[in-house]
Amino acid sequence: MSKPMSDADIARASKAWPFEEAQKLVERLSRAPKERVIFETGYGPSGLPHIGTFGEVARTTMVRHAFSLLSDVKTRLIAFSDDMDGLRKVPDNVPNKGMLAQHLGKPLTMVPDPFGTHESFAHHNNARLRAFLDRFGFEYEFYSATECYKSGRFDATLLRVLEHYDAVINVILPTLGPDRRKTYSPFLPVCPKTGRVLQVPVVERNLAVGSIVYEDEDGSKTEVPVTGGHCKLQWKADWAMRWVALGVDYEMAGKDLIDSVTLSSKICKILGGTPPEGFNYELFLDEKGEKISKSKGNGLTIDEWLRYASPESLALYMYQSPRKAKRLYFDVIPKAVDEYISHLAAYPTQDRAAQINNPVWHIHGGKVPAEDMPVTFNLLLNLVGAAHSDDKSVIWGFISRYAPGASPANHPLLDRSVDYAIAYYEDFVKPTRAYRLASEAERAALTTLLQKLDALPANADGEAIQFEVYEVGKAAGYENLRDWFKALYEILLGQPQGPRMGSFFALYGLDNSKALLKRAIAGEALG
Repeated sequence: MSKPMSDADIARASKAWPFEEAQKLVERLSRAPKERVIFETGYGPSGLPHIGTFGEVARTTMVRHAFSLLSDVKTRLIAFSDDMDGLRKVPDNVPNKGMLAQHLGKPLTMVPDPFGTHESFAHHNNARLRAFLDRFGFEYEFYSATECYKSGRFDATLLRVLEHYDAVINVILPTLGPDRRKTYSPFLPVCPKTGRVLQVPVVERNLAVGSIVYEDEDGSKTEVPVTGGHCKLQWKADWAMRWVALGVDYEMAGKDLIDSVTLSSKICKILGGTPPEGFNYELFLDEKGEKISKSKGNGLTIDEWLRYASPESLALYMYQSPRKAKRLYFDVIPKAVDEYISHLAAYPTQDRAAQINNPVWHIHGGKVPAEDMPVTFNLLLNLVGAAHSDDKSVIWGFISRYAPGASPANHPLLDRSVDYAIAYYEDFVKPTRAYRLASEAERAALTTLLQKLDALPANADGEAIQFEVYEVGKAAGYENLRDWFKALYEILLGQPQGPRMGSFFALYGLDNSKALLKRAIAGEALG
C-alpha cells in the first residue's frame, strides 16, 4: 500500500502558479541560504489605490503561503510606498485640482492632501491602501520611501550607487534619447529652496563625503549629500537599490515593466545584490479594453467591488490566470462570485491533493471556512428582480422556503450576498432591463410550460422543473434550446441571459412562477 502524499509533496507536484513561483524561492535558497525570505510589493501613491494594487498584494501573499508549505524558512511581506516620488501630474479623480497643481514636482509626502484628512496626499493614499489591506487580513509591514530615505535605512546602499555611478548610468543610457542622455543622473536632488524633486545634470561627485554637485535650474551650483533624504533615485535605480537595501527575494510586476525589471536587475547585480524572483502578470483592462490607470480612475476601485461582492470573490479573480489580460469592470463581478461559491462548495468533498489545488485554499491561506451557499449569486440577482423588492427580509422569505433551515444567522455568506445582490441589481441590472412581449408561438409554449408546472408537486426541486422546461422547449420545435431559454429570459426577466430556469422557478416558488407565466401569456409586459 502506497504512502499518502504529504502536503509538501502535493505542493511540489502541483501546477498551480503559486506553487510554481514558490518553488523558485526554494531553489534560490538552495543556492544562497538565509534565515528569512523577503517578499515585496510596490505602490505608487500618486493616485487613489485601485484593484490592481490589491491584486499584487493578494497574489504575492498566495505565493508566500505556498512557500510556507515547501519550506520552514520564515518570511516577511513588505508593502512599499514610493511616496518620495515627485507629483508629476494632477490625477483626474480627486478634488482641489488647482491646489495640487501648485505643488507639482514635490515629493508626494510634501503635497497637501486634497481631501483635507491627512498631512499629505501620500499619507491619504497610503492610509486608503493600508485600510483595505487590513480589512482583508493581509499580514504585511508597511514601508514608506520617505521614511526609509530620511531615516538612513538606505544610506549605505545609496553610497554604493555613488561608488558605482558610471556603471549604473551605463545600464540606463542606451535606453534614453540623445537629449535625455546629456542630463541623466540616477540621483534626483530635492531642492533645498523649492522642495521639488529635480531632474538636473550632476556636474561633480564627491565619494569621500558622499555628495553630488548639481546644476540648479537657475544655473547655480549646489552640493547635497546623497544620503539622509536629500536625494532620491530615478525609479529603475531606486528599485534596484531597494532590493539590495531590504534584501528582497521576491517581487512580481506588471507586464508593462518587463524592460524595467531587466534594467533594475542589472543595476542590482552592480550593487552586489541578487535580483529577486518573480513573474510579470498581465494588466487589467477597463470596459473599453484600455489599461487601468490610477490617475485616470478608470476601471473599478476597491470600494466599488466591495459594495457588490465579497473580498474573497475579488481574491479569486486575482488568482485566476494572472498572465492573461482580463477586463476588470462591474460585469465580471457576478461570475467571480459564483465561481468562488462553486470552489468553496467543492472543497469539503475533495481529496487532499484536490483541496490544495483548489483556488479557495490559496485565497484563505489554507484555512478554508465551512460555508453552505444554497443559492447562487446569479439566482439572487434574478430573485431580487422578480420579487421587485429591495427589502432583505422579503428576499430571505423566498430563500427560507427554498432552503428550509437557512437563516441569516447560520448562513452569513448568503446573508452578505443578499445585500450585495440587492445593491448590484439596483445599480446595474434594473436600469438595463428590457422586457418584451411573447409572440403567438411563444405564448403557446409558455401555456404548455404552465400546464407542466401545474402538474408538478408543490415541493418539486429545481432539477425536476428544469426537466420540464427542457421538454417544453423541445416539443415547441426549438432546434437550439438556447433560443428557448433566451426567450424565457427576455420575456420573464427582461434580459438576454439568465439562470437555470428550473432553479429560478424553485427559488421564486411554483405559485409565483406560474403567476409570472400567466401574465406573459395574457400579453402583459412584466417590466
